[in-house]
Amino acid sequence: MNLSNKQPPPASRVVGGKRGSSERGDRPVEGRGLAERFCIVGAGSSGLAVAKNFQQAGVAFDCLEREEVLGGNWAFGRPASSVCRSTHLISSKALTEYSDFPMPEEYPEFPNHELAWKYLRDYADHFGLDRHIQYCTGVRRCTPLPEGGWNVELDRGEVRHYSGLVIANGHNWDPRFPEYPGTFDGLALHSAEYKTPDVLRGKRVLIVGAGNSGCDLAVESATNAAATFHSLRRGYHYLPKFFGGFPIDAVGEMMLRWKVPLPLRRLLARRAIRLVNGVPEQLGLPAPDHRLFETHPIINSQFAYHLGHGDICVKPDVAEFCGDQVRFVDGSSETIDVLLFATGYKISFPFIRREELHWQGDRPELYLNLFHPHRDDLFVVGLIQPDSGQWGIVDCQAQLLTAYVQGLRAGKSSAARFQKKKAREGTKWNRKIHYMKSPRHLLEVEHFSYRKTLERWTRKLQ
Repeated sequence: MNLSNKQPPPASRVVGGKRGSSERGDRPVEGRGLAERFCIVGAGSSGLAVAKNFQQAGVAFDCLEREEVLGGNWAFGRPASSVCRSTHLISSKALTEYSDFPMPEEYPEFPNHELAWKYLRDYADHFGLDRHIQYCTGVRRCTPLPEGGWNVELDRGEVRHYSGLVIANGHNWDPRFPEYPGTFDGLALHSAEYKTPDVLRGKRVLIVGAGNSGCDLAVESATNAAATFHSLRRGYHYLPKFFGGFPIDAVGEMMLRWKVPLPLRRLLARRAIRLVNGVPEQLGLPAPDHRLFETHPIINSQFAYHLGHGDICVKPDVAEFCGDQVRFVDGSSETIDVLLFATGYKISFPFIRREELHWQGDRPELYLNLFHPHRDDLFVVGLIQPDSGQWGIVDCQAQLLTAYVQGLRAGKSSAARFQKKKAREGTKWNRKIHYMKSPRHLLEVEHFSYRKTLERWTRKLQ
């Protein structure tokens, strides 16, 4: 596929941060004072959670941040951010917030990106994390040392030695583009590059890809573009954001706490969806080719509305680009001015070799998506796609990681048992739902059982 006017994807980056200086008085001098110090790469939502837990446990660390502000993906308008001006949380605030720092009462159920970023800044201020973050400090290369620990080479050429490495720079930054034959002559953007609806006004727009980003873009296009088309490869289940006045994920959480069996939860959810949206086929959507909860949930209350009003025209998969024409697999064609790819992201860590991350197939093979099976000085936090909010779950990851590091240093038998378990089981930890095999679901976890597993091991290690 040749996109003659495609904008370049964002450069490799470490995300996050709060405005500050890269030259801080408490920054360790190269090679000194780092032997028992961890390096956290990134000061976004994941890096902040690790920093908070390390600080509370007395684990020495530096948090290295490439940008001049914290928050990573939620710092709208910064190079590290993939959100657009209309972005809101998909998960409700109660199922997104950190475990020990609730979102303010005055926040709406689904805060926008400005409130989300403010929350992250308030979190860092509350726990005094800013003094640990070194801003404008990108990481070029991380190399393991034979005697243990890591050499971390910074973008400015400085090399530091750390006893441990925590990768927390996020995985929603390296856009994935599908391959189609032909050439498209119009404007082509990935959802990560799209920021405001100015590029849509008066245009004929095609969104490629479902998921929450694709549906959000289709809704935004429906109220701004001259015509909106949405290309889908398969059918999905579409959940409303609210049911009975409550956030839909809060309703699902209640059923999980009540231990409602999965088949019954599926039955109740299908009936709720039919009451609110009807069945997908009634709206001109393809029928789902999988059971409910076997894909990442699409949560959108406006998509069905605009479909019913004819503001969005559903199309099948793209067959070929032909200049300003797009031909679809059903033989139909449309003239398109703007092409938006809502096709997800590649799992990418350009500052470390794949073999160092125990990469197998399409992703790193890590126990609980967090622990290297054979190393105790390398961890990846936030490498999950939960079916609910992420920040609270990442906080649980950070709590377990911290307990494990402390347990190893104290010589606890529980840490030794966990060490053997992660080496033995790899990715074969207990999963309650088997997700559809696709790039979109490589990191998918069922949040409730995953969180319980993290909490159970944390208690054992403390």
